[in-house]
Order: sequence, then C-alpha cells, then structure tokens
Amino acid sequence: MSNLQLSEAVNRVQPSATIAVSNKAMELKRQGIDVIGLGAGEPDFDTPDNIKEAAIKAIHDGKTKYTPVDGIPELKEAIVAKFKRDNELTYTNSQVTVAPGGKPIIFNAFLATLNAGDEVIIPAPYWVSYPEMAIMCGGTPVPVACGANQNYKLTPEALEAAITPKTKWLILNSPSNPTGAAYTKAELRALADVLLRHPQVWILTDDMYEHLVYDGFEYFTIAQVEPGLYDRTLTMNGVSKAYAMTGWRIGYAAGPDKLIGAMRKVISQTTSNPCSISQWASVEALNGPQDFLAERNEVFKTRRDLVVAELNKAEGLHCPTPEGAFYVYPSCAGAIGKTSPGGVLIENDEIFATELLQHGNVAVVFGAAFGMGPAFRVSYATSTEALTEATKRIQNFCASLK
Repeated sequence: MSNLQLSEAVNRVQPSATIAVSNKAMELKRQGIDVIGLGAGEPDFDTPDNIKEAAIKAIHDGKTKYTPVDGIPELKEAIVAKFKRDNELTYTNSQVTVAPGGKPIIFNAFLATLNAGDEVIIPAPYWVSYPEMAIMCGGTPVPVACGANQNYKLTPEALEAAITPKTKWLILNSPSNPTGAAYTKAELRALADVLLRHPQVWILTDDMYEHLVYDGFEYFTIAQVEPGLYDRTLTMNGVSKAYAMTGWRIGYAAGPDKLIGAMRKVISQTTSNPCSISQWASVEALNGPQDFLAERNEVFKTRRDLVVAELNKAEGLHCPTPEGAFYVYPSCAGAIGKTSPGGVLIENDEIFATELLQHGNVAVVFGAAFGMGPAFRVSYATSTEALTEATKRIQNFCASLK
C-alpha cells in the first residue's frame, strides 16, 4: 500500500465535472452504446485551412524550438492588434502573456497574486474550474448566485454586497460558460461604477466566447467600457472557441506590466512556452481572414434556436434563450421529486443527469457542478441531426418520469 500523502491543496479540489461527463460518454460509445454527448465545450467545426497551412509552414520552416516563455513577439503583436481592432484597448507586447490554454492564464494570475484568505468573487453559475483554481492557489472562492430571474448575470447590488476588504479578484465571463448569458454595455457600466468605489478589487474578464454572440448583440469588455479600470483588469481570451482550435492549446491575456511580469515568472518555472507550432498558427488565426466567424455563428444560432424550442417542449424543463456561446442552461426544477424509469427518485440535478444518461442515452453536465441548480448544461456545438435526436430523447425521458 502506498504511503504517499497528498497535499492539502489537491485534496480540497474537485475534478472537472465537464471532462468527467465527456469521458463517460466516450466510454459508453466504445462499449457500443448509442450515446449522444452534449457535454463537451468545443466546436464541431474544423480549424480553418489557412490556420492549418500556417502551422505546416512553421514546421517546414523549422519553427520547432523553444520560444520566449510567454509567447513569440509575432503572436504578441497579433494579440495587441486584435485588442485594438475588436475592443478599442491599447496594449504593448510587454503587457501580453500567452499560455497553453485559457486555464493556465487564470491559474498563473491567481498563483501570482493570491495569498491565504484572499477572496475571489465568482458569479454563479460559473465555469467549473474558477473556484477550484482559486482554492489551489490559496484563495477563497466567493460564489454569488445569479439566477434565471437575473438572466444569470451579476447585478451591481449583488456585487456590492459580496465585496469585502479581503476581495482580491472578480471574475467576469461573458458570454458565459455554462449559461451563454452576455453582459450588455449598460450592464458592464453599472458593474464598473461599483468597482470604481473599491480600488482593491482586480477584474479578470474571461472573453473566450467573445465572437460567439447572436441576434445583433454588441460585444463589450469591461476595460473598454470603463478606462478607469484598465490598470487593474486582466483581459483574457484565446483561439480555442471562435477559431475551432481547442486542441492547439493557446490562451492569451493583456494587463498591467507588473501583473504580466509576475505571471511570466510563474510560467517560466511551470509549463514554459506554449507549443511553438500552435503559436504560429494563432498568428494566422488573429491576423488572417475573419469572415468565417459570421458564417459559423449563423449555424450556431440556428442550433441554439432549435435546442431552446425543443427543450421547452419537454415536461418539467424551462430553457431561457442565451445571448451567446454555444450552451443553454435549462432548469429541471419540474423534474425534481419524480421517479425515473429505473425507479430512482430524482432528488437533484446530478441524479437527473445520471438517469438521463442511463435511460435516455444523452450526456449532459448537471447544474450543481456549475454552482447553481436544479439545472443542466447542454452544449449545442454538434450537428443539427444529433441535436434533433438528443432533444427528442430528452423529451421522452422527461415524459417517462412519474
């Protein structure tokens, strides 16, 4: 028997529920079971050809060596240009950091800044990794409930009430994973007014789904709305979602020199540089043609409308229409207290999701993993055919509950 004693930090952390659901769905498929997985947060589109060609060229050109730890100058220049073009934000290369994905950006920022007792305000529902990363880095996550009656968005009153002298960070994710909710300029303005009164609070904006917005929604990020917050905002983004480059593992952020320098120190002693080939591909992603984004958004919007309409036909479910991303977050409150075809009492959304997988062959992520239930997350980043069949199965499962 091993006598290995695990660290207190890792013992406090929960494994990723979204990854667990995707793994479970894949395992059942390998067993020959016809499971439709709606758990994965990645586009089903392929990486555009011009980006692939840039990567192939980089390989042929021998761009296969170590790079500066937090990104090649060419990629930083492309990121600086992107922030100016899309967000009216002016940065220099020294204010930019690149990492192997969005997760390391957040982790590096937290490790560089959090001390024991420092609080991180996290609007709920939240992406599953935010609180766990805060915990790993010694901080204290402070979830703030943002229910469907608030369109799953943080209000100025709730933000004001959550801030204490120990507050170090506020995370703002727009459009949101898991709900797809996105903040308007006016909503960000109201939050900024609160933050201006509390200069000790830093803001981390997770803008990973920036380009995935629908119905004419106009996207803004908070440092763009309130320049007075520029010096304490880390504006994060990446190529994974909009450019269908999840496996390439490139996230980036821009912020004050002192913070970026501290994050550079962290990455120099952990992962070191992101993949060199992925970096050159990302240069092309950011500098190359952007017209395909609108074309793909039309497809996502059609899928969103299909999923929302069909889920709202299911007995006991209520599904709001989100502004962006490729998720919906239906409430399953009407199913709680019923019994599944297998005789299991549906006491919470985790049991609902488990029984749906067991008896409906559809994999979704339960709401408690995101800090708010009873609900579940559906990713509609898959084919229309799969979504049509999956929502039919969900309807049948809900109808089978007694």
